[in-house]
Order: sequence, then structure tokens, then C-alpha cells
Amino acid sequence: MSTISIKEVVKEKYGQAAMRAQTGATSCCGTNPSAEGGCDPITSNLYSAHEAGEVPDAALRASFGCGNPTALAALKPGETVLDLGSGGGIDVLLSAKRVGPSGKAYGLDMTDEMLALARENQAKSGIDNVEFLKGEIEHIPLPDNSVDVIISNCVINLAPDKSKVFGEAFRVLKPGAKFAVSDIVTDGPLPEAIKKSLSAWAGCVAGAIEAKDYIGMMEAIGFTNIAVTPVFFEKETIDSAITEMGDAIELKTVSRDDVYKAVYSAKITAYKSEK
Repeated sequence: MSTISIKEVVKEKYGQAAMRAQTGATSCCGTNPSAEGGCDPITSNLYSAHEAGEVPDAALRASFGCGNPTALAALKPGETVLDLGSGGGIDVLLSAKRVGPSGKAYGLDMTDEMLALARENQAKSGIDNVEFLKGEIEHIPLPDNSVDVIISNCVINLAPDKSKVFGEAFRVLKPGAKFAVSDIVTDGPLPEAIKKSLSAWAGCVAGAIEAKDYIGMMEAIGFTNIAVTPVFFEKETIDSAITEMGDAIELKTVSRDDVYKAVYSAKITAYKSEK
């Protein structure tokens, strides 16, 4: 699949998700929403009740995240933060509250429907220190050395050219600034076909890569102090994926325990060197 077609698939899926969120439906990766409106465990329960209460319901419903990068980033008042692939705006709005009136939170997204929803959620929340930008995360429309913290929630795995994303992130970060994202990565001895099937289920579009390759790309760009903390999915979540995909994956040559360990969400932090 070409880079252009991958991006078109992503735009279509997330555009549909934005429209579902506006109608009151839940946006889910992996399994379909239940009749009661429930969501798959990968994207649920990522935010505390307090955090959920700080944003409009539509922002929470439009979240496709696999983590809580706002908490991971440990934001401070006065900082400038950028969310790569900001979707319905939940992490941007939470970040804006953390950095306060003296700080600024940017959200970058390529999907018109998500940008419209995010701006509507901003208006409902009454938060002023926010700006949503249209663009691709491989081409960030901000100047060099202008951002204190970059966050992202299960989006970089969707990018066809991850090295370019890391290069752009490095460019816009100030010296000494922090990169703090949640993302889906893979590991373990599974055949590539199974990894791709599981990552497609978990992240809506296949694109997750080996954790060691993720780290290698970041190191090549110049990031330092890279830390990856795995957050393994519940076994019931992967069992649900296996059941739903049916004949799409073949498990005769591997154990189910290997499958449980192969695709996971990760908390990833790194820094741009001071020099």
C-alpha cells in the first residue's frame, strides 16, 4: 500500500470517528462498539474521572488513544506543548489546563472532521490558550526550537514514514525539551503477518513496528535518554482480537502467550540534547 493510500485510509477512518462522536456514539479501535455503546478495552479507562470531567463528552468519545501522554509529560505552567495527531482534542485541552494561561497548547491533525470537532470542543470548554493546526505530522507547521514538550496518543504508529516524524519533532523541540508519547509497538517471535493483523486491530490501521526499530530511528535523529515502558494489553483484549479476526491469523506455529506479548502499548519518553 502506498504512502498516499495509507493516509487516505487513516483520514477516512478518523473522519468517520469524528462524525460518530458528534452524534453521541463512542469511537472504538479494534472491536465494534457494543449495543450498549461500550468500547474496546484498549481505548477505555485511560483518563481519570477528574480528567474526563475537565473536557466535553465529545472529546472523550473521539479518543482513539492507547495511553495518557498528558500525564506522562508532567507538564508545567508556561510551557508550549504540541500534540501530534490531536483528533478530537482531549489531550490538547488537558494540556492547556496544565500549562495555564502563560503557556500554549497546539494540536496538529490532517483530518478536517477531527479539526472541526476539536475546535467545537475547545469552544465548549472555554479554553483560550489552544490552537488547532491542519497538517501532517511529517510536516509540522511550526518554527524550529519552538516547543517545550511534544505529546502524541497512539498516532505515530499510523505514519508511513516514522523517521520523518521523529525528525520533524526534533526540529521543533527546543534544546533540552521533552518528547512523551503513547504508541503501539511490537516485539517477540511472531510471524510478521500475525503482528500486522494484531496491530491493525489494536490501532485501526496496521503500522506498528518493533520497539527496537522505534528506538533506533529516534537515536539516529539525535534523541537521547530514550525510555520505553511496556503496557501490555489484557489477555481478554487480545483473545477478543483473535476471535474477531478468525481465519485472518494462523496460530498453529506459535503459543498464545507469545501473542499476548507481541503487540503492546508503550510509554515512550526522550529528550532533545541541550547542544
